[in-house]
Amino acid sequence: MTTVDLNADCGESFGPWTMGADGEILKIVTSANIACGFHAGDPDTMAETIRTAIANNVAIGAHPGFEDKAGFGRRPIPMAPDAITRMVAYQIGATIAMAAVEGGRVTHVKAHGALSNVASADRTVADAIASAVRQVDPSLTLLAVATTALEDAGRAAGLPVAAEIFADRAYEPDGQLVSRAKPGAFVHDPAEAAARVVKMVEAGAIFAHDGSRLPTAIDSICVHGDSADAVAIAKAVRAALEGAGVTVTPFAG
Repeated sequence: MTTVDLNADCGESFGPWTMGADGEILKIVTSANIACGFHAGDPDTMAETIRTAIANNVAIGAHPGFEDKAGFGRRPIPMAPDAITRMVAYQIGATIAMAAVEGGRVTHVKAHGALSNVASADRTVADAIASAVRQVDPSLTLLAVATTALEDAGRAAGLPVAAEIFADRAYEPDGQLVSRAKPGAFVHDPAEAAARVVKMVEAGAIFAHDGSRLPTAIDSICVHGDSADAVAIAKAVRAALEGAGVTVTPFAG
């Protein structure tokens, strides 16, 4: 029986400013990556999001990023590897603490935005992230973009690793995401997103924008929680997977 996780990035509001429809998305997905206060989020938002995730039996993950709220963590910041390790460990620790306050526990870690993009191509940065996860808690699963340096770093560090693909993003032939600055980087139509996800899961491969395929394990599928189409895409993807006989369940916890 084929199983796969459906995840979303959540808890990305800040104070009175709201980002994403977390209340709705957490009724659909099976894992949530909680912003840790650097690219988005704050203690109250983290607690509320974790509480909602627990109520919906959704697995809780830390979602560390660069300290850049103004840029939503999507601008790369040059940092020494040791500084990246400390930055990521700090955010994981904050999420573990907030989960404990709410009676839950963190099961995984997923890097956010520019941090994930840089780590996907730069093994030094990837190793720094994997080192942070291993030193904080080696039982935590590293959720990494499939076929990237970050996936390789997690496995080399001896961590449990879940390979992730995206329902709403286009791919380059090398497995990297198409830059957000390029046309066609996003998939906005729920039916199109659902159909391509089912095809990739059934094929065990990423489908690039040029039609090429890149074989990979697929443990989790991400729907970006800050997208205006997030809820509709998540519903369509989950329905299509279950309609194809795929069991949607958390990859960890």
